[in-house]
Amino acid sequence: MHDMSAADLRSAFGGESMAHMRYKVWADVAAKEGFPNVARLFTAISRAEQAHATNHFQALRDVDGAFLVPSIAGFGVGTTSENLAGAIEGELFEINEMYPAYMEVAKMQKEKAAIVSFHYALSAEKIHAAMYTKAKEAVDGGKDVALGTVHVCKVCGYTVEGDAPDRCPICNAGKADFIAFA
Repeated sequence: MHDMSAADLRSAFGGESMAHMRYKVWADVAAKEGFPNVARLFTAISRAEQAHATNHFQALRDVDGAFLVPSIAGFGVGTTSENLAGAIEGELFEINEMYPAYMEVAKMQKEKAAIVSFHYALSAEKIHAAMYTKAKEAVDGGKDVALGTVHVCKVCGYTVEGDAPDRCPICNAGKADFIAFA
């Protein structure tokens, strides 16, 4: 694998791994503040971020060694509203800057595994940003977000409220590859 694509995958792996854990911490905060649906949303999207990290790691399967991994990650534990703002900011960074740049490098270098992994993550992050925005609007209005069952594709991280589709619209995985967060 070309060095730039490998470095981008490592950085994305680090960022997604930290988002996975950060969202688990923020889920606990939301639950303690009386927002169980927001807590469930953080937990579900945490699982989606795990799928992204796993895909990036798998794309690096032929790269051995230890590497310093620079990644942008938000830190801090605030109120649920503040944590949702941090989540939205992180998702928008990935959507508008990180993944488009990484995708262009991977395309230029013809790194198919990186292209697929970045595509999966970028597509899912758009949904996450919208879901977090809806949740923040509710919390800022003093209410928990109205939220049905959330399904996450464990292959690509696609996240949907309501029924899981028969086929994932991002990666084409089957309904059996979805995890329900009810």
